[in-house]
Amino acid sequence: MKIEKVLPNVANFIKSIRDVGYTFEVAIADIVDNSISANASFVKILALSSPKLQVNILDDGYGMDEKELVEAMRLASKKPNIQRAKNELGKFGLGLKTASFSQCKKLTVISKKDNITSIRQWDLDYIEKENEWFLITPNISDYKDDSYYQELQDLKNGTLVIWENIDRYSKNRFSSKIEALMNHLSLVFHRFLQKSFNPLVINVNEHKLKPFNPFNPDNLATLEKKTEIIRFSNHKIEVTPYILPHHSKVSKDEWNYYATSDGYTKSQGFYLYRENRLLIYGTWWGLLKPSDATKLVRIKIDISNKQDELWGIDVKKSTANPILELRQDLKRILQESIKDGIKPYSKRAKKIQDKTTINFWDLAINDKKIYFKINKEHPIYNKIKNKISYDLEILFDIYLKSLEHYMPLEAIEYHIQQDSHNISQKELLTDEDIDILIEQLKNVGMDSDDIEKLLKTDIFKDKQELFDEKLLSKN
Repeated sequence: MKIEKVLPNVANFIKSIRDVGYTFEVAIADIVDNSISANASFVKILALSSPKLQVNILDDGYGMDEKELVEAMRLASKKPNIQRAKNELGKFGLGLKTASFSQCKKLTVISKKDNITSIRQWDLDYIEKENEWFLITPNISDYKDDSYYQELQDLKNGTLVIWENIDRYSKNRFSSKIEALMNHLSLVFHRFLQKSFNPLVINVNEHKLKPFNPFNPDNLATLEKKTEIIRFSNHKIEVTPYILPHHSKVSKDEWNYYATSDGYTKSQGFYLYRENRLLIYGTWWGLLKPSDATKLVRIKIDISNKQDELWGIDVKKSTANPILELRQDLKRILQESIKDGIKPYSKRAKKIQDKTTINFWDLAINDKKIYFKINKEHPIYNKIKNKISYDLEILFDIYLKSLEHYMPLEAIEYHIQQDSHNISQKELLTDEDIDILIEQLKNVGMDSDDIEKLLKTDIFKDKQELFDEKLLSKN
């Protein structure tokens, strides 16, 4: 047997690991994970586009001595299958490096432990040139003018991560990343930010982040269902479904706030937390096709950091896919949850089929096809029909069919999703219009049967006080 030692081409390998697929905000979150694992009470992030692109991330965690820092800079510094501490959010020992390399070509880490400061640096251009993994110890004095370095010097323990030679974005694009970063961190780490005791503080460019809980649990209209415990292979999985309030139950600002920048339809789905850190959200993992009917359903899943293999969690902590045995339980819980999730819409759909009310519109289902049709049994329609000629009646009916045919369903659906609070359809029928309608109905003559039918109509129930005052009191 012949054995050869074939080393990878370092220059080519660097290019490969830079393209793992991190976004800017996901890469920053990976660094924040290390701060949390180091028991930091604050994380300060400074993202600058001028005079040059640079990111500084400072925390007051345990810090590292020189030996620990060198080990932390090593790629794959941890065994993936080693048992981790409960609050440890990393797994492979790759996050610091791969997240940083995905965004920049120079990674410098300055760490302080017991008042002793150490510094190490990866410079990918230098590595590519030498074709070797040469870890640099730069002159620490090169960073003495950095404001975050000065803050680190005031701490007994802490770590400063510096990204330089950021080459993924132009200066103009870089500034637009800050809002997405703030939103992402507020969501992903919301449980740490909202802890009642010693909450984590995260600042981005001197702005303190507020936690964003995607389930809106403080609203009384939010339905929080009972938590179900799934036990699998000596692991415990907690699943809690939430049904967010219908837009009619909340203010416009609150509705837009919990829609997130992705909107309700894209934000529905499972929200997977590992040790209180949100990993994956807004996905049904193929168990359900996202739809407007289920857009208010969000299901929280809590797991420990010992379950990565069950969920197929990747290095970036942004991809997961539960194993088949878990999918079966999740599908069952999902199916039970969507029954409550579609109620706000099914109740409103049932109104049109309410037999105790004579509606302007009917819902017709024929060969599984659904039609919205104008109700030809409405008393106002019949009054008009009886007062016009046969030719006008035919023309009138064709006009109504045309209204049905050209109902702008796509536009209605779009505006309901995008700006439901500003839809003011009911304002089209004013009190003055009701006055005119009542006078016209009185002029054409209304007997007791006519009045009885009118009392059952949607227009009467919606404008009952006006009808009582102007019609019923005079008959």
